[in-house]
Amino acid sequence: MKDYIVRATAAGTQIRAFAATTRNLVEEARQAHNTSPVMTAALGRLLTAGAMMGVMLKGEKDLLTLQIRGEGPGRGLTVTADSQGRVKGYPLVADVILPANAQGKLDVSGALGPGVLRVIRDMGLREPYVGQIPLQTGEIAEDLTYYFATSEQVPSSVGLGVLMERDNTVKQAGGFLLQLMPDTEESVITRLEENLSEVASVTAMLEAGHTPEQILQRLLAGLEVEYTETLDTGFYCNCDKSRVEKALISIGREELREMIEEGREIEVNCQFCNRHYLFSVEELEILCAKAKSAP
Repeated sequence: MKDYIVRATAAGTQIRAFAATTRNLVEEARQAHNTSPVMTAALGRLLTAGAMMGVMLKGEKDLLTLQIRGEGPGRGLTVTADSQGRVKGYPLVADVILPANAQGKLDVSGALGPGVLRVIRDMGLREPYVGQIPLQTGEIAEDLTYYFATSEQVPSSVGLGVLMERDNTVKQAGGFLLQLMPDTEESVITRLEENLSEVASVTAMLEAGHTPEQILQRLLAGLEVEYTETLDTGFYCNCDKSRVEKALISIGREELREMIEEGREIEVNCQFCNRHYLFSVEELEILCAKAKSAP
């Protein structure tokens, strides 16, 4: 199944809903960063959330960043998404190994530890919008549910899941995001709560062969679901050598001159996709000529 996001409404327009299947993009991220199973699960959950939240942005150039910083051995994650369903991200520590948690599942909470979640929306204004909450569980879905309720005053339910194969590749990944609009009727809330209490985990539904549409059909049973849009989603990094050249020029002539004096090529790594870019001494000299001296 290809990766995609479906957007829907239910109970008229009282509920807005998103569901996604993201196995391919999470596997691409795993390969790019060589993540351990628990960090694949952590990064995959945040990538899935970022993809769904990104398509909520209205402007074509708007960007969403989700950032977790924790005290656990994984230390944190960063994910960036746009309104077209493109998402990228990286872990601060990729190779964390932990025993399973009390439920026998990957211990994402233990990997991240106590910490904070930041949601940054850059909509082209002078200052981006930044919301921050303390991590509630470190399991990510619950933390985002809490974030929406406290920072944006939007009652929400977030479900995220990543299931690994025995060879540590990604078997299933996906999620859902449900939000209540203002003045939602009590009967609608009651029915939604009943539906949520009856469903299994996201990965269990994906393993049963459910598409994002079918996931929403179960979550919103009896609430007249109307699908409004389907968007492809994928792991996408817009880095290239020319962007890295601009970054090197921006550090200034003095620092570039120090690199040149070492007399060997340098390697620059993109945090998001782990691509490597090599620059020879001759290339550095050309960039140095374009750079400014420090004031």
